[in-house]
Amino acid sequence: MLTTVDSRTEFGSPETFSVAYVKGPWLAVRSTALGNRRLGWVRARRVQLLNRTLTLEVDLSRRELIVRDPGVERRISVAIGAPDTPTPPGTFYVTDKLRGAEFGSYYGCCILALSGRQPNLPQGWSGGDRLAIHGSPTPTWGLAVSNGCLHAEEDDLHYLMRTVPLGTAVRIHA
Repeated sequence: MLTTVDSRTEFGSPETFSVAYVKGPWLAVRSTALGNRRLGWVRARRVQLLNRTLTLEVDLSRRELIVRDPGVERRISVAIGAPDTPTPPGTFYVTDKLRGAEFGSYYGCCILALSGRQPNLPQGWSGGDRLAIHGSPTPTWGLAVSNGCLHAEEDDLHYLMRTVPLGTAVRIHA
C-alpha cells in the first residue's frame, strides 16, 4: 500500500514519525496513519532526522510513567485504562502537545497526544480513539479508570509539556 501524509497532524502540529529501525536507505517508521502495530517505510534522505535521547516508559502494572533522559529519571503516577478499556501496550510516540481547555475541562491543563489508538472503546464513546497523556477532573492517579488514556497530575503534565519534544518514543508495557 502506498500513501502520503499531510505536513500537519489532525490537531495541527508538524507531522512527525518515530523511527523503529533503519534498513539501508530506508527508515521503518511508526505513524498514526498505520495503526498500533504496523510500520511504514520512508527514504531517509526525504526526512529530517532528529536524535531524541529522552524516552517515556509506562509500566501498566505499577501504574507509573517514567521519564528517562541522560542523567535524569522522573517517575509519575498515572491512571490507566479500566478493565473493559485497557491501555493497549506497544511502542508509540508523542504526536501533539495541546491545551486541554480547547478540548474540554475533563482533559485538565494539557494533553500529550500519542500515535497509538484504543481498539476497545465503550459503546457510544464519542471522544475519538487516540491515546493520550492528560489530566482528569478528579484525582485518579494510580487507578485503572480511564478509557485507555493515561491521567496525570497537573504539575506533572506541565513538566511533560516543557520537557517532552514531539516524536518522543513512548513504550507501554505490563
